[in-house]
Amino acid sequence: MRIIAGEFRSRVLASPPDDLTRPMPDRVKESVFQLLRGHCEGAPVLDLFAGTGNIGLEALSRGASEVVFVEKRREVAETLRENIDALRARDRCRVVVGDALGPSALAACPRPAHLVFADPPYPMMEDVRQRARVMSQFARLVACLDDAGFAVLRSPWPFRDPETGGAISLAVPGARGPETHVYRHTAVHLYMKAEGPAPSEATARFEPDPDGGA
Repeated sequence: MRIIAGEFRSRVLASPPDDLTRPMPDRVKESVFQLLRGHCEGAPVLDLFAGTGNIGLEALSRGASEVVFVEKRREVAETLRENIDALRARDRCRVVVGDALGPSALAACPRPAHLVFADPPYPMMEDVRQRARVMSQFARLVACLDDAGFAVLRSPWPFRDPETGGAISLAVPGARGPETHVYRHTAVHLYMKAEGPAPSEATARFEPDPDGGA
C-alpha cells in the first residue's frame, strides 16, 4: 500500500504480517479521490473499518485537517499507529480501537464531518443481519455530515441477494444517493445528507477496470 498524492506522496504504508486487511486497490482509491476532488482540503474525516489507514491517510495527505480512524482489531490498529508515526502526523490523527458499528465510533465522529469512509468486510455486507447493522450506523453518520459533505461506502459487486438474485437496496434514510461507481468486483457508493445538493440517486457508473481486465 502506498500514498498516491499530496503531502505524503509515494510513501509506503506498513501492513500487518498475517494479511488481516483488504485494502482498496490503488487505482480504485485514485478514482474515489478524483470523485472527491476539492473535498479533502481542510476537511474533518472519519475512516471506519480503517485497517492500516490506506484511505484515511490518503485523505490526510491530500489536505484533511483531521482524521479519526476506527479499527476493532488491536494488532491492525497498532500497525495503523506505526504508519501515522512514520508520517509524523499524530497531531492530525486519532485512533479509536473499537467496533465501527458501536456507540464509540458514532461518538468519535467529527461534528460536523465532511467526509466519512466505510469499508466493511465483504462477508459483513453479504450477511443480511450484519448488513442491516452497517446501514443503520451509516445512516447515523450521514446525519453527522455538513451540508456539502460526502459519505462513501464500499461493497462487493455485483451486489445481489444470493437467494432471489435481486438487487440489494443500499438506500439510506435521510440521505441522497447512492451514486454507485463500479470497478469490476468492487463498488463505491456516494451519499449526501438529504437536504444538501445530491449525487445522482440510484445510479450506477461503470469505471475502467482497475485490474486491467474486461
